Amino acid sequence: MVNIDHLRRRALATVLVAFGVLLGGTAQAQDWGIDALMQLLAQNKSSRATFVEQKYLSAVEAPLESSGELVYEAPDRLEKRTLKPSLESLVLDKDVLLLERKGRKRSIPLQSYPEVGAFVESIRATLAGDRNALDQNYQVALEGKRDRWHLLLRPLQAKAAAMVSQVKLSGERERVDTIEILQGNGDRSVMTITPVSTSSSPR
Repeated sequence: MVNIDHLRRRALATVLVAFGVLLGGTAQAQDWGIDALMQLLAQNKSSRATFVEQKYLSAVEAPLESSGELVYEAPDRLEKRTLKPSLESLVLDKDVLLLERKGRKRSIPLQSYPEVGAFVESIRATLAGDRNALDQNYQVALEGKRDRWHLLLRPLQAKAAAMVSQVKLSGERERVDTIEILQGNGDRSVMTITPVSTSSSPR
């Protein structure tokens, strides 16, 4: 004879397990968001990478390509060394942007150029996992999942938006591998980033 109470208990247990799996999966999905991404990115205290950047300009038919090295040291130093087609160095150190090109050096205090400061802060704040700094200058939106995400930044200030209308950073987990910049005039650039292990990085 079938024990009705036993069957009911088994059915209830099955339902509870099913709900437990569903709720667990939902909770896991809800763990992923902008704050979770920022926490992942903040784990990177220093990194080296190579880059290839393509610029698509309305006045030129073919994209202009450059390549070089990137160095990041948390929380506020970022260096971009262009090696091809010509040597150029751009260093963001705290609140000063240092530019060296064709033997000429120029120092730009970001406080004097807030629209430039907002743009460079989009890169630095993302690498540092600084959500507050991003929120001060950008409307922030996140697409995708932990293993493949896209962070969309749209400037809040009109002057900054006239220069750069959107910055899109893409990556996997704690690594940024693509930075796409859409300028206010429609021109855009796409930078592809490849990490370099510290042991093999040039000195």
